[in-house]
Amino acid sequence: MLPAAAALLPAAAVSIAWWLSVRAGYIPDCIPHFEGCTSISRAARYGVGNLVFELVMIPCAFVHAAMWLQARAWVRGRHPDPHAGRSLVSLGLVAGAALIVYSAFLGTDGAVYQWMRRFGIVFYFGATVLAIFVFTHRLAQLHVETRITAAMQLVCGLLLALGLASVGARAIESDPELRDRLEDMLEWQLGTLIVIWPLVLAALWRRTGR
Repeated sequence: MLPAAAALLPAAAVSIAWWLSVRAGYIPDCIPHFEGCTSISRAARYGVGNLVFELVMIPCAFVHAAMWLQARAWVRGRHPDPHAGRSLVSLGLVAGAALIVYSAFLGTDGAVYQWMRRFGIVFYFGATVLAIFVFTHRLAQLHVETRITAAMQLVCGLLLALGLASVGARAIESDPELRDRLEDMLEWQLGTLIVIWPLVLAALWRRTGR
């Protein structure tokens, strides 16, 4: 099922890349979700970990795009408004393309490549979070599977809270090291929520059909 693959593939890619980088001494051995000792990019930037990350994440970009296309079809088949969820198509394509750009240029050097990586990760996270909000909003309007809807709304609330926390972290100018650690920690937490949400979607589709 696409949502399960969209969750498990990136989780496996990042975890394996992090483990390989720790073993090779490229990054410190810690729990980045709570210690902010490294970013996702640094964890997957070096050596064999970078190769594993690219080999998994580039195909995963197509899985993510396909999931959002299928999500649009699911909403259209159930929502009284035929235009409901239409933005999921463009958001899914943007997220998939951005993930390819980010994965392909991760591990490269130079100002242009750095800009491409930043472009990729910002647009991937941004488009994915917006798509999550759009689908959850349309699902809530259907008044079905209320527990699953509540779980999705909880994820949306946490994503919003992380976004606000990220803005606050950037305001810490007096301690750049603390700011970087907070931003890295929030990035890992955001990535975790983006992995959790498709698992909830998979549960929804098992109960309602695609």
